[in-house]
Amino acid sequence: MTPPGPTPPERYTVVSADCHAGADLLDYRPYLPSSRHEEFDAWAASYVNPFTDLMAPEAARNWDSDRRLAELEQDGIVAEVVFPNTVPPFFPSASLSAVQPTAEEYDLRWAGLQAHNRWMVDFCAQAPGRRAGTFQILLNDVDAAVAEVRRCHAAGLTGGLLLPGVPPGSPVPELWSDVYEPLWAVCAELGVPVNHHAGSASPELREEPAARAVFMVETTWFSHRALWHLAFAGVFQRHPQLRLVLTEQGSGWIPGVLDMLEYYHRRLVGAAASSGSAARAATAESKFGAGLAELTGDGPSAAWERNCFVGASFMRSHEVPLRDRIGLDKIMWGSDFPHDEGTYPYTTEALRVAFAGVPYDEVAAMVGGNAARVYGFDLPALDALAAKVGPLVDDIARPLTETPPGATSPAFAKGSSVRVW
Repeated sequence: MTPPGPTPPERYTVVSADCHAGADLLDYRPYLPSSRHEEFDAWAASYVNPFTDLMAPEAARNWDSDRRLAELEQDGIVAEVVFPNTVPPFFPSASLSAVQPTAEEYDLRWAGLQAHNRWMVDFCAQAPGRRAGTFQILLNDVDAAVAEVRRCHAAGLTGGLLLPGVPPGSPVPELWSDVYEPLWAVCAELGVPVNHHAGSASPELREEPAARAVFMVETTWFSHRALWHLAFAGVFQRHPQLRLVLTEQGSGWIPGVLDMLEYYHRRLVGAAASSGSAARAATAESKFGAGLAELTGDGPSAAWERNCFVGASFMRSHEVPLRDRIGLDKIMWGSDFPHDEGTYPYTTEALRVAFAGVPYDEVAAMVGGNAARVYGFDLPALDALAAKVGPLVDDIARPLTETPPGATSPAFAKGSSVRVW
């Protein structure tokens, strides 16, 4: 008779792979070189904040470490990967969604991002072992970006690099360009995750109703582009240790997109092969696949399996049955704290929507174990805290029958069970 396995813990250890923070505007000043203080004072005096979630009293969640820890623990979350949220010096808006600067804008914007990175080091140090802070770069100067990767890695920002987007019309090359090879090389060398967050690759949003709707339809698609840019550029083939994390872009699209990328890979590689065969005539497509086989090796699906992960913020119930096709070991749940679309203060309810009826080991991997592995959290240490504040396993096992009043996360929205690829 086979002896029973170990009894699962009473509570889950939840690590949010998608949270946001930043300094209050004037608090960035000490993190700038003194030579920039006069320019900063002039910029800060004229800046008008357009973001309601950065206004008091909720804004303090971005930088008040004690309040933040208390609210996350209240919500059952014991650790977080921290992306930017507030407006860094010399930016017109939040840096996550800002387009790459022009040559004239670069120096000031770069000083502002480096100030944010220095602030992030101190912010994470206020909660040792519980925050994996990401750091930002610009793509205008690759050598400067590589130096910043080394500096931030050495300073302890374990959340890794936040890769900027390159929407159409950007003043820098597309992500497939070989000019970025030193960036991929240093991240692979140091084991630094490369994160690409939704909203960072879209063209600028206009205010017309149609523009806002089109933005919502396209914003995740623009962020998905990093996957096929790097795959077809051979980045994953040259750097098998590189890790790419696609965050807050959904996850239900992944199986279909991988099928599509595999189709094009086979089609183009096959067309190129035909051009070199005496037995077959070259097709009109052969030039599009020339050199692709040598660049990409075993293809996009293999690159996904080896190199890629998904920060699956407030995972929807229709996405969970796809976990084996996505890769159970690749899915990292996120709360998107402190955004309005985040699950706070109803994370337990959101987890019930997604994971009721799913085996314990699988839920434990998706809500904490995978993120701990990718971002270097000490999972046993977090388990001890989760034993006091984590959501109860028995609670998550029960389907949610009624949406909490006041819940604003799309995890609870009507239609959230409809597949969106």
